[in-house]
Formats: sequence, structure tokens, C-alpha cells
Amino acid sequence: MTSEDIVFDKHHFRHDPKWSGRLGPAEGGGLLLCVACVIEIIECKDTAVVKKSFALSGVSRVLKSSPGALTEILQQDYRVCLHLIALLLEMLQSVDDPGAVEKVDQVLVQLLLEVQSEPSFRFVLDEIQKQVNNQFNLKHFASTFTFLGNLLKAAPNVAHCIVTRYVPILEQLCSSLTYPDEDLKASIMYVWCQLLSSAGGSAAQSLPIAIRDRLCILLLQTLAKATSPHLIGNCLGLLWQLVQMSEAVSALMKCPGSLILNDESQEFLTNSQSLEQNQEQQLPDHCPLPLILKKLLLSSDELLQVTSSRCIGSILVHSPSQYSAPFITADIPGFLFDRLAAGSSDVLLWSVYRCLMLMTEDAHFFTQCHSVYGIESLVRSLKESLRLTNREVSKQGLLLLTVILERQPPSVRLFPSGPGFVAVSEALTAGVSSSCLLVAAQAASAAGALFSLQPQSIPVQYKAVEEVIEAISARFSELPLLSASVYHRTSGRRRRSEPNSQSLKAEGFLLQALVCFEAACRLAKVCASEPVLRENTFTTPHKQSKPDDSLESLCQCLLRLCDSVWIPTVIRMCECSPNARILQYFYSILTFQFTLFPALMPAFANKLASTGFFRLAVEHKALLCAGNRNTELNALCCGFLLKLSVCILSHSDLPSDSHQYDVEEVENLLRYNLPSLCSHLSDWPSLLCDYQGSKATQFCAVIILDLSLQQGYRLLPDQMTFSSAVWMLHTMQEDKSTLPRSVLRSALYLLAMTQDKSPSLDGAPLNCINKALNSCHNFSSLYFHHPALLHFIFRYPELAEKFGGLVLELWLTKTPQTTNAEKAQEEGVPKKDELKEGELSERLHSQHDAYHMELVTLTETYPSVVLQLLDIVCTKETPLADRALGVLEVLLKSQRSFETDLCANLRVVLLRALQRVGVENMNPQHGQGRVSQALNSLPLVLKLLCVTQASDPLSSSSYNNMEGVHFKLLYHVSNIAGKLKPANTESLLPAFNYLYCCLSQSPAHSTDRAVSMLLSSSGLMGQLQTIISCRPSSSCASSFSPSAAPPSALSCCCHLLLSSLIILQRVHSAQVHKSVSLSLDAAVHHLLVQKRRTDDLLLVSYLKVLQALLDADMTSEVVHVSTSPDLVGHRPRGVEDGALYPLGSRGARYLSIALSGLILQKHELLLRSAVLCLSSLLGFLWRMSPTTASCVLAQPWSRFLLHCLLNSSGRSLLHPAILRFITLRAALLEESDLLQVIETAEKTGVAKLNQEAAEALRLLLTQVQSRALLTTAELRQRAGNLMEALRSQTPAESFSQTPPINILRIGDVFICLSDFKLT
Repeated sequence: MTSEDIVFDKHHFRHDPKWSGRLGPAEGGGLLLCVACVIEIIECKDTAVVKKSFALSGVSRVLKSSPGALTEILQQDYRVCLHLIALLLEMLQSVDDPGAVEKVDQVLVQLLLEVQSEPSFRFVLDEIQKQVNNQFNLKHFASTFTFLGNLLKAAPNVAHCIVTRYVPILEQLCSSLTYPDEDLKASIMYVWCQLLSSAGGSAAQSLPIAIRDRLCILLLQTLAKATSPHLIGNCLGLLWQLVQMSEAVSALMKCPGSLILNDESQEFLTNSQSLEQNQEQQLPDHCPLPLILKKLLLSSDELLQVTSSRCIGSILVHSPSQYSAPFITADIPGFLFDRLAAGSSDVLLWSVYRCLMLMTEDAHFFTQCHSVYGIESLVRSLKESLRLTNREVSKQGLLLLTVILERQPPSVRLFPSGPGFVAVSEALTAGVSSSCLLVAAQAASAAGALFSLQPQSIPVQYKAVEEVIEAISARFSELPLLSASVYHRTSGRRRRSEPNSQSLKAEGFLLQALVCFEAACRLAKVCASEPVLRENTFTTPHKQSKPDDSLESLCQCLLRLCDSVWIPTVIRMCECSPNARILQYFYSILTFQFTLFPALMPAFANKLASTGFFRLAVEHKALLCAGNRNTELNALCCGFLLKLSVCILSHSDLPSDSHQYDVEEVENLLRYNLPSLCSHLSDWPSLLCDYQGSKATQFCAVIILDLSLQQGYRLLPDQMTFSSAVWMLHTMQEDKSTLPRSVLRSALYLLAMTQDKSPSLDGAPLNCINKALNSCHNFSSLYFHHPALLHFIFRYPELAEKFGGLVLELWLTKTPQTTNAEKAQEEGVPKKDELKEGELSERLHSQHDAYHMELVTLTETYPSVVLQLLDIVCTKETPLADRALGVLEVLLKSQRSFETDLCANLRVVLLRALQRVGVENMNPQHGQGRVSQALNSLPLVLKLLCVTQASDPLSSSSYNNMEGVHFKLLYHVSNIAGKLKPANTESLLPAFNYLYCCLSQSPAHSTDRAVSMLLSSSGLMGQLQTIISCRPSSSCASSFSPSAAPPSALSCCCHLLLSSLIILQRVHSAQVHKSVSLSLDAAVHHLLVQKRRTDDLLLVSYLKVLQALLDADMTSEVVHVSTSPDLVGHRPRGVEDGALYPLGSRGARYLSIALSGLILQKHELLLRSAVLCLSSLLGFLWRMSPTTASCVLAQPWSRFLLHCLLNSSGRSLLHPAILRFITLRAALLEESDLLQVIETAEKTGVAKLNQEAAEALRLLLTQVQSRALLTTAELRQRAGNLMEALRSQTPAESFSQTPPINILRIGDVFICLSDFKLT
């Protein structure tokens, strides 16, 4: 026998060996156990508790180590087993040692589980029932009830037996709860917990109603007065079991508060009938359970807080609308919000979120301001929950926030000030940035609720809204959206069968994000219409200056993100699997953009249309909305197409007189008929040709094709579009249907824009188009400003005959006007001081207006356009005729080769126009209106005549026959110029320009008759006298209208014409009938004193007149030159003054000084004119007074001027005019001066000089060699080498291959460059 054997040595020898055995593991060994000894040890009252505990420990070890061994011994006599059980039950009450009691409890449970017989379980229950009935003091029954609870936990089937067969035990359990011992109550609550949780809750369902209701009352009473944590915990465990049953919840919530709190509750509990009646009479507002749970929420034990909140949630889930009110009245929401602020446990947060979520279904939750009170705590807890690993907590919290934002009544503001709103937006920004897409989707949903109008603070926090939208947009780059190729390689069915797949999560997030973005757009639209929301009058000035927190900034952000992020993301997702719900919000968002930032909408609409959004919307309608499916998506697609179309149409080139009508017509047509257009684009040709439904549907298709094509996006191939439009017009003609004007205009646009790749029309199709255009009473309402329309109309003679003139007039009407300065700049005319040396012999390439060039291109294809343009010039009002003239000018300047001589044809037509002007001007009886119209067109006719003259090649045969059109034109122009009033500068200026150009361009053998005819015209000479004599300060200046051409331009033309007349009269000795008076001192005074206030071209014209007079020795029948004592001195005149009269020696010096100053100017023509005039002056002086010529050359300023020119830049020194001037001053040259010229020429290279510069250099070197000005052999050798290089240079090497310009136009003045040649 070992010390661990369980035997009673004093009595063991008397026991039958069958009751003992060595029990242990199969390997052998173990302890000796005698059941009889164990019973005697337990029965013996003198045995110490320690020994009894030792014996029970041994039994417990045997039961664990040798299952079934003890049962085998006890099965020899079942009564022994029951006796042992009874002894152990008695021991539970008789032993005070907690350790021994626990050991008894453990052995009992193990023994009963070992035996596993229903009679043994019933025996135990019977014994417990007897003990409870026979005892009046329940103080020692705590251990018995604890054992019963452990038994129920270990053997759940016992629970059903108790509920069905041992109801008295249940009643005793209820009655025992009134005993004032918390340990006893805790054990009883433990029994109830195990009883109700056993067998999956089936025992709870079988519990008698009376006992259940009584238990609910007792539970509330016990819980209300419980102080020990053990009792409170067991009570909450029982409460958790009860609240899973709706009937128990009803009983708990109907329990009267007075019954729980009064001391007489014991008597009341015995009367179940009174209890039931009282439950029916009590109102839910007096239920004590919310207050009890509220007290537990205030405890510092987080486990109690979690359990309490879970119980609240379980109660509310049965009927939130029924049970929320008592909890709200008890201010439970406030305490729950406080728990959120204090706790960070994920279980606590989830439980509280769930409770609050259920309470939000009661309106009192909001009206009693619980949401306002707790929103700050909720936001703080959300930020904490986002740091947890349990994402379900974050989802639940965000869902609660969403519900609060959606259900908050307008009468109670959730965010009285901005910081609260900003805090929520920051939490949502963190939420949408979560790595879990489900959390991010819920945060986006909450943001959508936040962006509704009701939660907004005053002022509206636009910056916070913008930050949330940007955070959502930033997630798009991380979304695992399948591309079309990947989608087709994978099984879409398999993908959608996985509800938690990343792609479905991404689609869910995208959908919630679109809802949020739409809410932001709607908020911006509402705020824009409300001045209180749009502008915050309470914001401090320094904050008002911040542009990033304004409605405009938000609208810009929405448009920018929509364009750069949202549109690409949605298109990428929908290209593989279009989702009706996603597209619904997508098109709603696009529609909103047209109202948020109107200033940017034209560009936005153009971008959408040019990138295929017409196609996108049409295909989505056909795919998802055909057959009356997805009506809401259809409506939103139609709304987007309507907004897009109206925006494009409103900013298109519609006729101004019908613009508003056309926009409204298209808008109404699309609004009511777009929903029926649900066909794929591939079906549109048949829709336009063979559609049997409403014609309005066809009209919608035509308009969409038109608007999309306007932005450069072709919905159909050009040939298909062209044929469809023609067939539709043909069908309309056959049906005798009337096309709306806007539809006809769209059809015309489609025909014009797609004609290049389509066959030409003839026969019936062309006839139907002609009839369709004729059906519109106002063709201008069909006009659109595009070259394709011009080419379409003039492509077909039938259309050009009727509509060609109208189209040209409308085109010219739309052409922007340019000022004279702009026109000069467009023609490439250099400003003052911008002409470079040596560039006059090169062709100047002008940058003509694009509109003019289109008509020029048109005239090259269809020559008949020229005559129609000329008709406009001669017959239409001035603005329109002026533009037509501009086109003809560009045409003449750009013409290269035509089938016929364009200039010759134009001259004939212009001659007729001038003859008609002359006749109507001489016969006033024809009517004042016709005379006025003729005079109005006269400036344009003369301008065109000038351009024609300037554009006609020098080799034209027309110059060889002055008896022909040229002479007649010269006659009529001179005759008309002589009869015009001096104030009519618009006509006089081109008239004198033409006369001057004719004289300068005519061959020498033809100019005699021309100059004779001009000099015989007294009216012309008188007109010249009037204009030349006029000065800005003189009395005749008042005859010029302020709106007329600048007098300087007209005066310049007159002086140039006068210089030509002087030269040609001297050459041909033509007879002069009327001379022109010229003040020589005034001309010299202008050149010497007023040159800075005088136009450069006018100075040039003065110099040309002086040059002509000096070449004629100051004597000409054309000009009567007057002088003054300032030039020739006072009488009696000296020999030199007499010889030089009317210039005089002083005048010669003055003129020489003036010319020397002009040579230093950078103006090309002025430089050339000054050098030429100086050459003529020196020639005049050498002929008339050599002494004066020598004095003029010897003046100090001559040497100073020569020094300045020699020290200029290298290329300037080789300018032809400078070289010519140096040649004139050859007598003053020093060897160093010549060396500088030679070195510059050698450095530049003779090959780089143009013909004129090379000739000027050759003349200089020739004169230097002839005068032997070079003293050293080296210089003579170098000069000889230059001369040899100049002789060997061919003309092709010395000037450009491009023919030189003969006529140069500067502003309104035409200059003949041949008059300014230096060699």
C-alpha cells in the first residue's frame, strides 16, 4: 500500500475486495481505490476535511486517467453509486472549505458524466429539489447551485429535463433570488445562464412563460441592487441570453420601475396575475432596464461596458422603433457617445456603433440633439478605429456617421460652426485613404451624405469638401479595374461569382465615389444659387482673400478632377463591362459640370465632343436602355447629350438673327425625342434611310452627327454620312415633309464636310438638295462659316447660280476687319527704321488673312468667283465691298498663272465701272440714290485698280498699246480725280496712286501721250495745286474730313505724281496748260526744321520733287517755283544767287545740311531719296556755280558725316546709298577711309553683295583709280583685285533668283521702286 492509495485502514479489512481495485494506466501501477473506504471517509463526521479532500482528489485522478474503471466497480450495485452521489450532494452544503467544495463539485460532475445515465441525473435533480424544499436557510445552497450550473454546462441535455420535468426547481430558483445573499444570487444566475444557453437555446424556448416573465423581473431587481462584480457579471450573462428572445425582451421592457425599486416587490412577485395586468398598464417610458444598463455603462470595467452595449443592441434589434424610446429617454445615446470618446477597444466600439445605429431609427434621437452632442465623440472614435486592424469596426462607425448625416432633420443643425464640419471631413479623408476598399467605400458613402445641403455649416467649408474629393480621386490610381483585354481573357462569370473579389470591391468603391462626387456637384450648384451660401459675409477680410476656400475654387476643382481623373477611370472600367448604376451617376456628374463653371464650359464641351463622348453616350443608350430598360440611365444620358449639344450650339457660328431661335428649336427637339434614339451607331445609316418611326428621331441623329463633326469627331465614315444625309433629304422631298431649319442646316453641314471623300452629285439627289435649300426663305439662317460650304456650293453650277453670291456675301460679312496699321503689318510692310539694307530687291512675303486665302484658293478652283467678288465691290455697301476688295488684293498679289489674264479681265470690268461712275456723276437726273451708290463704290474700284496695276507683270503686252484699256483707264481716272472734292480723300488717294504707278510703269515710248493727256487736264492740275498747297495749319485744311485718309498720305501721292510729271514733261517736251505753284522755301524748311514732325514718306515725296527740279535746273513748265529772301537773299542779288535762282547759295547750303541729316536716318527710302537728291543738288551746283559746289563739299559737316558713315557697322558701310554718297565725296576721301572701305568689302565678300551694291562699289573704285587716290602699291593691288572680282561676277551671283518687287505698298501709298534706284 502506498501513501497515495485511497483506503480507510481502520475499516478496509472488512470490505469486500470487489469494491476495490488498483486503478491506473494500462502499463501498470496506479493507486489502490476502495469505493467502500471512500464512502466511509465521506460519511464519517470525525474525518478531517483534508482527508476527505485527499480522497476526492484521488477519485478525480482515477476518473481522468482511467475512464470507465470506476464505473465498472460501481455498476456492481447501482445503489452504491446513488449513495455516493447523495453523500457528495450533502457534502456540498456541509463543508465550508471552498477548496473542498470545489473538489466535491468537480468529482460529482465527473462521476455523472462517467456514468452517463438518465436515472443518475434525475436522482441528482430529485435530491436538489428535496434539499431546497426542506431547508429554510438557503445560505449554504450557493455551492449546490454552482454545481447545478456546472452540470448543465457539462451535460446540456439536463437542461431540457429540468425545463420539462422539474419546474419546481425553476420556481425555487426564482424564489431563491429574493434571498439577500449575493453569492447565492450569483450561483443562481449562473444556473439560469447555463440553463438558457444549453442545447442551442431550445431549453429557453421551452421555458414556461410565467417563470420566464418572473425571471425577467427578478433579474432586473437583482441587477439593479447588485454590488459584487461576480453577481453583476452573471446577471449580464443571463440578460444576454434573455435578450436573444423577443418574448423575453418584451417582458423586460414592460417591467414596471416601481416593482423593481420598491421594497414590497416580494409580495407583488407572488401574484402572477397582478404582474401581467401591471405589465399591460405600464408605459415603456418607465422601464428600469435602460437606467440599469446606463449605470453599468458608467462603470470603469470595459467588459461590463461591452456587455451592456451588446445587450442594448440585442434588445433594439428586435424592434428599434418600439424599444428605442426608453433608452433615448434615459439618455443612453449620450452615455454611449461618451464611451466612444473614452474607449479604444474594437469590441466596445463595434457594440456602441451598433447600438447607436439602431437608435437612429427613432426621430427622438435627433430631436433631442443626441446626434449633435455625440458627433464630436463619434468623429474622434472614427479616427481611432481607422488605426485598428479590425476593419469591421471602421465600417460600422462610418455607417453610423452616414445614417446620422442622412437622417439629421433640417430643423436641428448638426454643425453650427465650421470646425465641426472640418473635423468630419478630415475623418472621412482618412477613411477614403484606408487600404481596405470596403472601408473606403463606406467613407465615400458617408462623404456623399456629408455633402448634402442640410449638414453644411455657415459658412460652407468649400476647402474641406475639396480635400475629401481630392482624397477620393487619389485612390483611383490604385483601383484594380480590369482592362478590356484582361477582362476578355478571364471569365467574367467566375469573377462575379466571388463577392469579395478585388474587382468587385473596386466597382463598389467607384460607385460610392460617384455618388459622393455627384453630391458635391449638387451642393456646388445649390450654393451658387444661394447668395448666403455662395459668399460668407462673416468671414474676416484676410480669409476672404484666400481663393482656395471659395465656391469658385471648388467648382474648378470638380471640373479639373472630373476631366483628368474621373472620366478616364469610369471609361476604363466601363469599356469592358458597362455598369448601369455607375454610368447613371457618371452622366449625372457630367451634366452637373455644365452649370458649375459656365465660363469654361465651351472648352469642356468641345473636349468632350472631340474625344468621342457623343459616341460613348449613344452606345451606352443602345446597349443598356433599348427596350425600355434602365429608364433612369436613359434619362440621364439624354440630359447629358442635351446639355452638351446646347452648349456647343450656343457657342457655334450660328447666324445672329436666328441664333436664339435655332438653339431653342434644337433643345426642344432633343429634349422630347432623344429618349427614343436607342440604336447603335452601326444602325444609324438604316435609321436615316429606312426608319419607319418618328421623323424627329432621325432629326436627332442628324443633329448629333453634325455637332460631333463640328468638333472633329466622325461618328460615321464620311461616305456613309454623305449618302445618308442625301437619302434623308430625298426621302423628305418624296414625303413632302418640311425639315426644321436647324435640321436642314445640320444636313447641309454634313454634306459640305464629307463631300471630299464622296462622289459628285447629279440628277435627282442634286435636285432634292436644291429644293431643300430653296424651301428655306432665309438662306443666311442655314449659313455656317466654313470653307467647305463655299466649295460645296460652287462645286455644283446649279447651286452656285442661286446661292453663290449669298454665300460669298455671308463669308465676307463674317470676315474680321483690320485697321490700316494691321493691314500694313499683315502685308509685311516694315515699320519705320525696320527696312534692312539690300533687301529691296528681294520679294516680300506677306501674311495674309486666312479668310482671304480661303477665297483665293476657291477662285483658283472656280474662276467665276472672281467676277462675283468684283460685282460685290462695285454694287454692295462699303464695308462688304471693302472686304471683297481685300480678297481681290490678296488674289492679285498671289497669282502665278491663270487660264486667262486675270488682270486684263479685271481691267475691262473696272473700266466699265468707272465709265458708269462718270456717266451717273454727269447725269444727276438718274437719281440721287444711284449717284450716291456709285460714289460709295468709287474708292473700292480705284483701290482695286491700284492693286491690279501693281500686280500686273512688267512684261505684260498691255503696256505696249496705250490706245487700249490702259489709256482709257488713265483718262477716266484723271477725269474723275479732277472732278472730285478735295475732301474726298478715300477716292483721291487711290486715284493719284494709280496715275503715279501708270506713269512709272509705262514704257518710255508710251509715256508721251500719257503725260500730255494728264497735263492737259486742268481739273487734275487744279486738284494737285489744292492738295500740295494745303498745310495742316492752313485754311484749306478745314476742307478735309477728320474721318478721311491722313492728309500726309494724299500729299505724298501728289508730290510723287508731280515729280513724275516734271521728269516726263522735260523728256517729251509736253505742252502744259496749267502749272502748279510750289513754295521752295517751305519744302526746304520741312526738310531742315520740321523733319521730326513730318511723315517719312512725305519727306521722301518732297525729295523726289526737289530732285526732279534740280535735274531740270530748277526750271519746269509744270511747276512754278516760288522762293523767299531766306534762300536767295535780298535784292540786289549776288552773282551766285542769281545763277542758282530760285534756290540761291544760302538755300543750297540749307538743302545740303538737311540732306546730310536725312542720310543718317535708318529709313531705307528716305536714305535713298536723300542720296539721290544730294547727287542732283551737286550736279545742279557744278553746272550753275562750281564755286558754290566746292564750298558745299568743303563744309565741316561734310567731313563729319563722312566720318560717321565710315565708322558704322561693316554691312551698313556697303549699303548702295552709302557707297554712292562716298563716291560723291570722293574728293574729300583720305587713304585711311579708302582702306576701311576696301577691308570691309574684302571681309564681307563680293559674292554676298547684291547687284546694286556691287555696282555702287565698282563706281567708287573706278573713281578712286581714275583720281589716283591710292598712293601705295598694296592698296592699288587690293583695289584691283576687288575690281577684277566685280567684273567676273555674273548677274546670277549678285542678286537673288526671285524677281524684284516693282511696286511697294506702304500703308495706303504705292511706291515705284524704279524711282529710287541708285545706279
